Amino acid sequence: MAVLISIGHDGWYTEEQLADELQALDPSADIRPLSAPGKLEEITVLAVSALKGDLPARLPNLQLVQKLGAGVETVVAHPSLAPHVRVARLKPQEPAHEIAEYCLAYVLRGQRNMAAHAASQARSAWEPLAPGRPQETTVGVLGLGHIGGRTARLMRDMRFRVLGWSRSPKVIEGVDCRHGDAALPQMMGECDYVCSILPSTPATCGLINADTLAAMKPGATLINAGRGDLVDEPALLAALNNGTPGHAVLDVLSREPLPANSPLWLHPQVTITPHVSGWHLGDALNDVVENCRRLEAGQELLHEVDRERGY
Repeated sequence: MAVLISIGHDGWYTEEQLADELQALDPSADIRPLSAPGKLEEITVLAVSALKGDLPARLPNLQLVQKLGAGVETVVAHPSLAPHVRVARLKPQEPAHEIAEYCLAYVLRGQRNMAAHAASQARSAWEPLAPGRPQETTVGVLGLGHIGGRTARLMRDMRFRVLGWSRSPKVIEGVDCRHGDAALPQMMGECDYVCSILPSTPATCGLINADTLAAMKPGATLINAGRGDLVDEPALLAALNNGTPGHAVLDVLSREPLPANSPLWLHPQVTITPHVSGWHLGDALNDVVENCRRLEAGQELLHEVDRERGY
């Protein structure tokens, strides 16, 4: 059994770095970066961040694609991935907490009027503004799975009123959990901040559209740390121009890297970050090594994905 590492994009780990970290966890394992793949017929596990090109078709004995993260949309829909190949993802604790912190950082940025104070400083103007009170502020979280649930609990612990939304019923102590399409517009209308942590699936693609955005509070902030295709970006630009929402923080975009000519870059009510909300894998790399062992032993995999459902 050999494992091939293919990151699939720049700006994160290199394949060589990741191969070295996995090798340290299991010195006996056959771990290969894409730069030195050896004989492709020996590869049974492909570990990827983004699955691109026709690489799966060139691996005749591929049994498992191990996603190096949570979102698997680039894997399950890949045209060259044979139906029999299994897919597993990670549910790492460290990036889940990082994403929750990212959302909290931008909520606090609004609560503490940081953009307004920066503008005042640029004018050499002393302009005190009262910060928002968390108990008088409603934060909504779209998606209550591994990452969204952590985000909702962090907001709750910071004393915000927290609403959560998911497609199926969820229960989180101290969070007003709602579910189903009919509940979404009313929830959006109650929130001062909406944090989108949803995965990309056929059911969520374009969920944040003109109708959803129109239901938001005027001046509210949308924070998308889920997937870029959740948001209809032309509809978002039109909504921002109308003040509903008042601001959008986008860590994920429909095209990444975001093209230089995108109007999102220069819109005064948009904050762009380059897909950095969750970064470190932490101890989740142990799950990659463990899944290789389980695959070889014929045992149940950790976090195996239903390819039909997409998660």
